Amino acid sequence: CDAMISIRHEIDAAVKEDTANVLKNAPHTLDMITSDEWLLPYTRQKAAFPLDYVKENKFWPSVRRVDDAYGDRNLICSCAPIEDYIEA
Repeated sequence: CDAMISIRHEIDAAVKEDTANVLKNAPHTLDMITSDEWLLPYTRQKAAFPLDYVKENKFWPSVRRVDDAYGDRNLICSCAPIEDYIEA
């Protein structure tokens, strides 16, 4: 519940035209957080752990968004067709 409340606050605070905010750039991958270069206007700490409880329960995505909002709402699979897995 805390995560949803925090996300709502971030949505309310985000300027629609501003593309350099922590919410619009989420998720932040482990590669991004640990890279030598950090060009975003907020801290790595804020990007990696937006809430205190996340420090103990962090899930590190291996990729960012797939096709922006469409990918957030729709499952995208790059697996082989199911027929390839069916045993004859």
